[in-house]
Amino acid sequence: MEALQRPQIICHVEKSLNYAINDVKWIPCSAKFVSIGGKSNGAGVVEIYAISGEGIEKVSEFCKKDHFKCGTFHASSLRDRHLATGDFSGRLQVWDLEDTLVPIYKTEKHVGVINAIDGVAGATSGYGAPEIATGGKDGSVMVWDVRQKGAPVAKFCQAEGTQGRDCWSVAFGNSYNNEERVVAAGYDNGDIKLYDLKNMSVRWSKCVKNGVVSLQFDRKDIEMNKLVATTLESKIFCFDVRTQHPKKGFAQLVEKAHSSTIWCVSHLPQNRELFVTTGGAGTLCLWKYNYPHRRVEKDADGLAYGVPGELTLIQNSTLSEQPITSFD
Repeated sequence: MEALQRPQIICHVEKSLNYAINDVKWIPCSAKFVSIGGKSNGAGVVEIYAISGEGIEKVSEFCKKDHFKCGTFHASSLRDRHLATGDFSGRLQVWDLEDTLVPIYKTEKHVGVINAIDGVAGATSGYGAPEIATGGKDGSVMVWDVRQKGAPVAKFCQAEGTQGRDCWSVAFGNSYNNEERVVAAGYDNGDIKLYDLKNMSVRWSKCVKNGVVSLQFDRKDIEMNKLVATTLESKIFCFDVRTQHPKKGFAQLVEKAHSSTIWCVSHLPQNRELFVTTGGAGTLCLWKYNYPHRRVEKDADGLAYGVPGELTLIQNSTLSEQPITSFD
């Protein structure tokens, strides 16, 4: 029997379109995706594409006053599929893609660009409220419940009177019931902070000494298992966040790849041990995490600490002459 051929989809954006694409996201349970960015005049644009037998076709777009930086569908139900966006003016907006004249939710609490956004519990029940996390140039991380207008339900920022570090990445995790939830945040100085939303405190922090461009848990709706962070100077940090030692913290492994900024990490939903990283030289790497023979050991005091595994590079491919800054 002849082997089935996987379809190949190539999306090419001509330079003559004269706009920047900052983020791409699949519309859940559809053959459509959105590209999010802005035009040279500073206006924001969201384009909606559909996959058909002829390839990729743009079906619609909408433009707004300010350049869009990031977006997510993860706080919305599969029925609604609302897109949450952060823009260069510090505005969080949630859009019904069937009617984009005005957002269904809007807030302007950030000062400056919203660099990163993530959502949780939109498509699942019993895993807490649907919430959106945003990280901004002002150094603050805010958590929003779109059912509550006005102020964020949680806010983490630098102490008053100190200069906040630029927050470049945020990611939800540990959302395995209605009580537990954390947000990981990465900053331009290399700090990674794990904020516990149940106790409203910093659960763990570490400095990897280089700007943290992207963060992702292997899955959001399980007890914390692994957290992957990527940085400006070609490094991947993989933390085993299942076991936390009071002094050593979480076990980690470090891998160097791409020979450029590693812009994005994205786990395969069907197999959380596989993930992709994208590089500044247009490269894409596929990795597999291999667990150690024993994940947990005990020190001389009988305290448990984690044992890191290993990463195997499965594939390395150059797809573009330009940086791949988003992957979904």
